[in-house]
Amino acid sequence: MKFTPTALPDVLRVEPEVFGDARGYFMETGRASEFAAHAIPPFVQENQSGSAEGVLRGLHYQLVRPQGKLVRTLVGEVFDVAVDLRRGSPTFGRWVGELLSAANRRMLWVPPGFAHGFLVTSGFAEISYRCTDYYAPGHERALRWDDPALAIAWPLPDGRPPTLSAKDAAGVALEHAETFP
Repeated sequence: MKFTPTALPDVLRVEPEVFGDARGYFMETGRASEFAAHAIPPFVQENQSGSAEGVLRGLHYQLVRPQGKLVRTLVGEVFDVAVDLRRGSPTFGRWVGELLSAANRRMLWVPPGFAHGFLVTSGFAEISYRCTDYYAPGHERALRWDDPALAIAWPLPDGRPPTLSAKDAAGVALEHAETFP
């Protein structure tokens, strides 16, 4: 696997080596020793979701039991975003986005202390994400997806607003968000 720092150095693009032939392909999507060598802790939970085009999920984070997430797209394409919420970080309040698709097979490592979200840019997408801690709904927070202070360049189809859950529509602006030290 190839691990490449993004514009936010703690967020990594992970590209598996793909072995293909006339039968199809094979790729390794996880190896504990490789993850450990890049300071990615062990995973304890794996989730999968499916969403229609224009659905935006996020930007989520947990204040207690913060989760690191390794995200990959199994079907379709998403624009995946990480926002640094660590006040002591030189990149606090900055974001990075990557197109993750079944075709490019890229993964994104989003460390604890970051908010995470994605926008479905294909007709339908399924994503899988491995987490370094368990989901703790009482500690989950949502950052406002369209906060002008973040100015995330979401690739919205035809400029239409995204489809949001009630929780995500009620997300708070960065200036009012509970953040990490």
